[in-house]
Amino acid sequence: MKQRNFILTDIMKTGQNQLYEGFIRFNTLSNQKFDIENEYYFLHNLKKKYDRKIALLDISHGLKGLKLNQEFTNEMKKRIKKLKKQGFKIILALPWESYDNFIKGDFSIKEIEEEVKKDYLWTGQQSWFWFYMVTKHTKNNLFFNHNNKKYDFLYLNKQPRAHRLKLYEKLVMNKSLENSLYSFTDHENSIQLNFDYELPWLDTKKRYPRHGFDQDIYEKPYNETGCSIVSETNDNNTDVFMTEKIWKPIIAGHVFIVHGNYQYLKKLKEIGYKTFESVFDESYDNIKDRNERIKVLAELIKSLKGSNWNDIYHKTESIRKHNQENFWNKNHLKLLINKELLRWFKFVDNSQVSSTKS
Repeated sequence: MKQRNFILTDIMKTGQNQLYEGFIRFNTLSNQKFDIENEYYFLHNLKKKYDRKIALLDISHGLKGLKLNQEFTNEMKKRIKKLKKQGFKIILALPWESYDNFIKGDFSIKEIEEEVKKDYLWTGQQSWFWFYMVTKHTKNNLFFNHNNKKYDFLYLNKQPRAHRLKLYEKLVMNKSLENSLYSFTDHENSIQLNFDYELPWLDTKKRYPRHGFDQDIYEKPYNETGCSIVSETNDNNTDVFMTEKIWKPIIAGHVFIVHGNYQYLKKLKEIGYKTFESVFDESYDNIKDRNERIKVLAELIKSLKGSNWNDIYHKTESIRKHNQENFWNKNHLKLLINKELLRWFKFVDNSQVSSTKS
């Protein structure tokens, strides 16, 4: 017998309710049925009996300004209390960020702390940006040709996080980026990507925007560089958070090195992808010490400078093709989304599951 689940996709309708619905409907849980609503004020028509009732509260950056509005805060409190009385469980929706970002960032909602402090936190982990990039680029006609490599690395940075600064400074110091395309747009000494390789639809008279373009893909920089240096959001040893920064080179069929979480590549393999250990040393993935990991990464990147990229692309053709096929295989993605929804259900059923488990 199927279990019935009712999900309100955003209590205050200030976030990404349509995307959240798309994520949920991507599932293939054959024993589960979902009724999904995006409008709180329609809940008075809720007459069916459900095994679970879930309400998402978006706590992304979009809520930041509204939290200062007392009328908004009072209404949010009222809705949360009423929903809980009606048997709803609250999911705090922050899929655009990692758990580490939640702890360190400005996502707290102190005004309603008592109402939500025991609720489940949904962060991005590996499934959200994979889903988002598939959704965004399914109908795009992207064309990649790796026969004309002019540069060694494609290395894109925006926000100057501590781990990014450390690796970037090492690479500049040891001159590894002399023949590369790179940027660090929010650095105090802002470095913009070469105009010829920037997104053609950007207004290049202005600084690279804070939001809205990071998930866009332009083929030319991938076609003419040998290897992406993926500068991920975090480099901690606690959770693996995968953003568009890894999915873009995978979509492009690009060789990549990842400066990210401890055992990031291991997690990537667990969800069906292949890496380039047959071509170069990937031992950095198993180094827990962050500074040592940066040191080994810098040495690896320096050793790859000036490589015969045509030869490397010939050797890695099957790996890169496999990764592209795995990315576009929606059945593989659906299995990962199933696991996330099952974590929600476990929380609803016993309220004891850890929301940071990846």
